[in-house]
Amino acid sequence: MAEGGAKDAGGKVTIRTVAADAGVSVAAVSKVMRNAYGVSDALRQKVEASIEKLGYRPSVAARGMRGRTFTLGVLLVGIDNPFLPGIYQGIESVTEAAGYKIMVGVGAARTPTEVSLIEQMIDNQMDGLILVASQIAGETLERYARQIPIVVVGHHEPMALGYDTINNDDQRGAHLVVDAFLERGYRDIAFVTQPDQQDHLADVAPQREIGYRKAMAERSLAAQIRVIGLPQYGSPRQAAIQAVLENPDRPRAIFCWSDLDAVPLISDAYRLGIRVPEDLAIIGYDNSPVAALPMVDLSSVDQDGPRLGRLAAEALLSRIKGRQSPEHILISPRLVCRGSI
Repeated sequence: MAEGGAKDAGGKVTIRTVAADAGVSVAAVSKVMRNAYGVSDALRQKVEASIEKLGYRPSVAARGMRGRTFTLGVLLVGIDNPFLPGIYQGIESVTEAAGYKIMVGVGAARTPTEVSLIEQMIDNQMDGLILVASQIAGETLERYARQIPIVVVGHHEPMALGYDTINNDDQRGAHLVVDAFLERGYRDIAFVTQPDQQDHLADVAPQREIGYRKAMAERSLAAQIRVIGLPQYGSPRQAAIQAVLENPDRPRAIFCWSDLDAVPLISDAYRLGIRVPEDLAIIGYDNSPVAALPMVDLSSVDQDGPRLGRLAAEALLSRIKGRQSPEHILISPRLVCRGSI
């Protein structure tokens, strides 16, 4: 395809076609597609209307012109979660065999950082991106997916059209936890999560909360639903964990959205003389390597990180080869029971 004319010899739509239809410059169309800073809503709406009307697929067009670079971008939400290396190992096991190299970025759970890294990866002509637990809204991901194949792990958007999602069934995992507590006689069950998640319902923490609420309601325990939000960082987080444990109305059992909260909760419980599980039962999520340590002995939901990574890599390679129909894969979790219940 030649970007110099409205259409190539095969009649395909180009970026110039879009620019002409929208009555703007090629540079303006490029800025909208890159979600560049400073683009007005009016310009964005005009260009996106033309893209949709013309059925323009820039990711296919661009790669048809330059060929593959055999490099992929992997964007991780952070490096402090011991569950994430398993996902990366699964990705690499597939991509390495296919001859691809990987560039890794760390978004640090901050949307502006993720946006900047994605744009850098696009500018560096990656063949595709895998985003792990991305904090970016679905509509923004759709815009980027018009430029480059994208697969997202840990982001529940089953109606997304432009990109694929690979997820653990987080709501099912929450049901497993509630049932495990009930089987052991615990009915006063609280859910510990991150604060202010209502604007991020596609993320894993709110999906687990939805599952917890449904499971409690289905078992006639709706009146006992208790959700506790913990700060993510620093001394406020530590103080909040201690406050939960020292509360006279402390729940009998706690389901933590992640081992990232469950492990420090167990540690502080021991420090305060609270016996686990005799005084407080705890279940985490991710079945991270730390959970299996004898001094931790944490029950946790296993979502098979390496498998998630392999499925994500296979989906991305399929996208790169030309598949355009979306795939949304949900795998079943399992509960690994240890001494914390």
